[in-house]
Amino acid sequence: MSGFDIKRPIVELPDQDPEQQIPDEELVWTDAEKKKIEIWKDQYPEPEAAIMKVLWLAQEKYDYLPPEVIRFCADTLDMDHARAYGVATFYTQYYKEEEGTFVLDVCTCFTCQFTGGYDILHHLEEKLGIHAGETTDDGMFTLQSVECLGCCGSAPMMQITNGVYCHNLTTEKVDAIIDGLENGEVPEFTSVTLPQDEDEMGGNRRSDVAKTETYQTQPRAEHTE
Repeated sequence: MSGFDIKRPIVELPDQDPEQQIPDEELVWTDAEKKKIEIWKDQYPEPEAAIMKVLWLAQEKYDYLPPEVIRFCADTLDMDHARAYGVATFYTQYYKEEEGTFVLDVCTCFTCQFTGGYDILHHLEEKLGIHAGETTDDGMFTLQSVECLGCCGSAPMMQITNGVYCHNLTTEKVDAIIDGLENGEVPEFTSVTLPQDEDEMGGNRRSDVAKTETYQTQPRAEHTE
């Protein structure tokens, strides 16, 4: 490990009176969006149960969820702002501030942690010159440490901007991914076999993808060796 300081500073409390980012006149749904929301509300016993879908729709519309957008979503469903805020801040997939062009979500939950998730995260911190939770000065990359993304069988792994998963990461593979992203090349979707697929099903279950990868024995984090 080089001398780059990977220790995070003390996390400050959120601004209690943040400056509004989205003008009031832009906090409106289109007719098509309203129809979607009504369909979602009808799918649940209580309308507020649709908050995750409404927040996602808002993020697609505004790119991120500043406080006024979260409140807008809450008002849409006649629910308490605090409850909507709790949902938005619980999930890292919801962006509460403007992020970089590419958001790198590095899983550091148990399996990824044991197989080198933090090693990958710290490598990216050094390579990009930022800490987890920060964005590069050029606005290209935001780096995040996140909870389980449901891909323990091919850990360590990360997700790029709520999209493609990158499996079985090594520092060399990460470097190649970053180089590609800097040239606008997002990795293609890769379907990875589970161990039992190899023995019981003769390989990968997906037949509709261009790229597959066979299961491989997972590594161990540097600090466990």
